[in-house]
Amino acid sequence: LSPDPLPSLLQDPKYPVENLLREDTPRPWLSCPQDRSRQLRVELQLERASPIGYLDIGNCGCAFVQVEVGRSSWALGQPYQPLVPCVVLMTPEESRRGRNLHGVRMFKEGK
Repeated sequence: LSPDPLPSLLQDPKYPVENLLREDTPRPWLSCPQDRSRQLRVELQLERASPIGYLDIGNCGCAFVQVEVGRSSWALGQPYQPLVPCVVLMTPEESRRGRNLHGVRMFKEGK
């Protein structure tokens, strides 16, 4: 499993996308403080087709998250399919006040 490399301008050098794959000590993946796009995106390619029974997503100041999946065998340009539709991790009020920045959401198949 390896993430597609991202330009260094889009991620914080202290918290790169490779942190998503760390098993020893979980660390966040953050955007570069100067980036104002307000979006982060990563593509992970598994070595083989694998069932995904659950996802635990730790929040580090993110208001929304969406997880999409696809297959490398799909035609080029075929859009990814939502695995976890866009969900709210923080309310607008929490975002403005800097509250609830570090919650964890757990998503399980069929729930």
